[in-house]
Parts: sequence; C-alpha cells; structure tokens
Amino acid sequence: MTSTSPPPAMALPSLHALTEHVRRLLPHRPRLAAMFESCLTSTLETTVRPQSDGTTFVITGDIPAMWLRDSAAQVRPYLLLAPSDPAASDLIAGVVRRQVEYVLHDPYANAFNETASGARWEDDQTEMSDLVWERKYEVDSLCAVLHLAFQLWRATGRTDHLDTRFRAAAALILEVWRREQRHEAESPYRFVRTAWQERGQLPRGGLGSPIAETGMTWSGFRPSDDACRYGYLVPSNMYAVVVLGHLERLADEVLDDLDLLREARSLAASIQAGLDAHAKVEHPEFGTIYAYEVDGLGNYLLMDDANVPSLLSLPYLGSCAQDDPLYLNTRRFVLSRANPYFYSGRAAAGVGSPHTPTGYVWPIALAIQGLTATDDVERLEMLRLLETTDAGTLWMHESFSADDPRRFTRPWFSWANAMLCELVLHGCGITVPGAALEAISAPLLEQVNA
Repeated sequence: MTSTSPPPAMALPSLHALTEHVRRLLPHRPRLAAMFESCLTSTLETTVRPQSDGTTFVITGDIPAMWLRDSAAQVRPYLLLAPSDPAASDLIAGVVRRQVEYVLHDPYANAFNETASGARWEDDQTEMSDLVWERKYEVDSLCAVLHLAFQLWRATGRTDHLDTRFRAAAALILEVWRREQRHEAESPYRFVRTAWQERGQLPRGGLGSPIAETGMTWSGFRPSDDACRYGYLVPSNMYAVVVLGHLERLADEVLDDLDLLREARSLAASIQAGLDAHAKVEHPEFGTIYAYEVDGLGNYLLMDDANVPSLLSLPYLGSCAQDDPLYLNTRRFVLSRANPYFYSGRAAAGVGSPHTPTGYVWPIALAIQGLTATDDVERLEMLRLLETTDAGTLWMHESFSADDPRRFTRPWFSWANAMLCELVLHGCGITVPGAALEAISAPLLEQVNA
C-alpha cells in the first residue's frame, strides 16, 4: 500500500478552546477526553493540505489520495468551529471547492490525486486520467459533495463556495443520476479490475449485474469501495433523496435557480418512488425491513456494511427518524447475527464489512450505533467500546478484531477519528451544525462521567 508522510500542520485558533471545553465536561473520563483531542487534532495535522488556489486537499490517512466521501466526513466536526473561526470556515470551503473541481473533472471517480501525477491504486480498465486515483462510481461520493456544501452554508451563512462552479457541479451530478436511472441503456461507465477481483469487479465487462429501471439511481460501488452485487444500493439512494432536498433549498434560497430546484425536486420524487416500490422486504423474524441492495428484478441482498451511508446510519443521514418503525425493524436485523457482517467477540460486538477480515468490527459503525441509539445505555456502551478498543494509540482504526483490539487494520484512518469526535460531542450535549440528529441531553453527560 502506498503511504505518505504527514504534511505540515495547519492551525485553527479555536481548536484548543474546543478540546479544553470537552476536557472540562469530562472530568472523570480523562482518557476519553484525550482521545477526542488526539483524533480531532490528528485530522488537521496529518491529512489537511491547503493549496495555493484556495482549495483544500485532504488525504484519507495512509493513502495519499482524496476521497470525496471521506474528505467530507473528515472535516465535518470542524463545522462546529466554522461559525466563529474564519480559518475553520475557509478550510471547509476549500474542501468544497476542491470536491467541486474533481466532480467537474470526472463525476464517475471516487478518489483523486493532489496533482495530475498519474498515481493510481490499480491499472483499471476504465476511462482514467492523470488526476484520478481511482474511478469507482459511488452514488454516495456525489451525495457527500452536496451535503458538505449545504452544511457549511447552514453553519455559517456563507455563500461564496456556492458559486458558478458549484452550480455546474450540482447540475452535472443531477445529469449523472438521471442517466444512471437508465443504466442499462444509457450509461457510458464501465469498470474492470484484473487484480483483486473478489470485491473490486463488476460483471458483464464492467457494466454490472442486470437491473430493471425502477426510479432509483444505479451505483457501481458501495461506500466501502467494494462492488455492489445488485445495482441499486438502498442507503445511498435514500441519502440521495436527502441531499436533493438540500440542493432544492440551496437553489431556492441562495442560487435563485428555478430549473435546478425543479430538477432536484423531480429527481428526488423519482428515486423515492423507486425506494417505496422496491427497497422493502418482509423478514420472517424482524418484519418489514430495508434491503441493502436490490436490482428491480426481484433479487435483493440482506446485510449491512460498516461504511456510511449504511442502513444503520439512516437517521444520522436525515433519511428517517430514530424511532421510525421500519428503521427500528431494520436496526434490529443489522445488529443481529442475521446480518452476515455483524460480529461479536470477547472485546466488542458491532458491524464489520466484507472489506476487512471476518470478525473485525469497525469504529465507524460503533460510532453510528451510538449516534442513532434511542437509549442512554446503548450510547454509553458505544462510548466505552471506542474508548477501550484503540490498542492504546488514542486513535481510531479502520477495523479491529472483536476478540483482540490489538489486531487492527489501517493505523491511520481519519474518517474513523472524525466519527469518534462526533460521538463524544454528542455525549457532551454538543451538536455539529447541520447534523440531522440533535445531541443528547445533559443527564447522559453525567453518566459518561460516572
């Protein structure tokens, strides 16, 4: 695996004040407070690269490329600083601008180089350019760009990042999603990987498994970067409906673009109709639940993956309420052995992924479980698990063995660090601006300190 040395640290004046505030709120949990500080500062010090053009390049950690999805998640906790700290606001605006330029360059790519160096993960058979690190088409990657732009506006009121380039990128995203509603007939996208075929390959010469037109939009890959078995990834389509609502609001209140507003509204309605008709399955134990993937031909996949968007994360994304009955049925399935990627061991129990070894739990999924929980006992347990499964590093990892947290993958994974920060803030009663879920009340904070 290609690696890179950390870039020079970027300073945010408000960062120390936030970490000290959290430390004061957790007087009896000094290690949890130290982990929060370590994870929050690590992203800034080791992954953020300000550019001379005013954009911000963000590596994932131990891979020197910028993922659209990951970079949005990595800077999300800094939205809390953005209203009062111009440097934090500028950092996030720079990420949005960089993401916009990447989308305009190639909306089917998921990860990009800092410069047009020609570096790449594999020599895949697809339309690569020297700026593209990997060209796995993921619906959620495009969702992340629209979502972060909306969140920054909600947090600060600034609109300079919502310029003509953003408008062009938003229109291109809608064009791609419309085209991929008719993937079989109209999509130009193909992806063939000769190496590592088990999870990185799309059948039929890179077109993917057969699908019927449903109103949903096709995705070649999951947020884990693994290939979809069936073309309609349900949590990603549900996320698309949410961000299309955000775009509709931006088109109305900021961009004054009636055509963009109408197209976002129409596309959201079409995708939602497809979800209503095809995304639900009757389970003999859990009742009506969401499938993870469907093809519109009657085939479906019952599972959930640790990466976000996931079925577990639907309230976090704003797709439904935490107490929605259909979500609660699905959640019970996801957090059971009926989900083939739910693992339980001597040290932890939680959702893993086919992307990592069997029996390995993901901190991202534990954080999402805590954020979407409806009772304090479960929230506190997720905080405890994350606090005690870092292998003594004060950082989160991609995944770890449910039996032995000293065995883990990816020692340097900024997305997971950001998720730990969000859960700690949530436990301290602090809501990240633009978050779909409000932070919990003060009584949980007292229990956190117990």
